[in-house]
Amino acid sequence: MKIAILSDTHIRYGRKLPSFVWNVLSEVDTIIHAGDVVTKSLIEELDLIAPVIAVRGNCDWLMEELPEKIIAKLGSLRIGVTHGYLGSGKNTPERAYNFFSGEDVDMIIFGHSHIPYKNVYEGVLLFNPGSPTERRGQPQFSMGLLNLSEKGNFDIQHLFF
Repeated sequence: MKIAILSDTHIRYGRKLPSFVWNVLSEVDTIIHAGDVVTKSLIEELDLIAPVIAVRGNCDWLMEELPEKIIAKLGSLRIGVTHGYLGSGKNTPERAYNFFSGEDVDMIIFGHSHIPYKNVYEGVLLFNPGSPTERRGQPQFSMGLLNLSEKGNFDIQHLFF
């Protein structure tokens, strides 16, 4: 199973996802979006490609139907998804981790900072895909790709472009 991971797309009038992203999306089984989608039409477009798991970010004022967090079961993994602006902590990874305090998750996917991040903390993999549209000081645009095997093994990586 291939899972695309997006966050901080900030798609508003006149902006589109880069063709690199659409090419990756054309080959996935599921899409996770960790917030700051901005327009509902992007979720609708993504849903034409594969099922979408999405949460609300701090810029998703018009998307109140999206939850602030989700725990998705994909294969044998329990994946917490949040944007990363809620919860206690001095930085985005800490807030994301603390937002799932007491929850049984193997991985937490978050966004908000636009900074690609991958680290294991207290046995939980924390992953921020970065942004495919707003680098905010990063050298490249980015997104994530999670490959899950039927045996429960997985590989998660950043795709930089």
